[in-house]
Amino acid sequence: QVQLVESGGGLVQPGGSLRLSCATSGSILSPYAMGWYRQAPGKQRELVATITSGLTTNYADSVKGRFTISRDNAENTVYLQMNSLKPEDTAVYYCNADFRTRAYWGQGTQVTVSS
Repeated sequence: QVQLVESGGGLVQPGGSLRLSCATSGSILSPYAMGWYRQAPGKQRELVATITSGLTTNYADSVKGRFTISRDNAENTVYLQMNSLKPEDTAVYYCNADFRTRAYWGQGTQVTVSS
């Protein structure tokens, strides 16, 4: 059974930084792509950033230049470095692992940006 375990969320002031981590276990294969999505209250879940096994990245326009996604293929772990955080970044952040035949989700980690 594939499991994704996220960590690193929390409360931060505007302009601050946080680093999210997501470790994948339970599969002998590496995900083709891993990514982060977020869902704010009353809104649909949206893509934040993705990274393929070949390290090709894709970002939502709203986070370009502020967030950086990275990946450790040996550990099947994906990271999201979030800088210059804004109140509108407040959301539950979900990790996703895409094995092409099936995708898996983490349980989510809360990020709150507030003074």
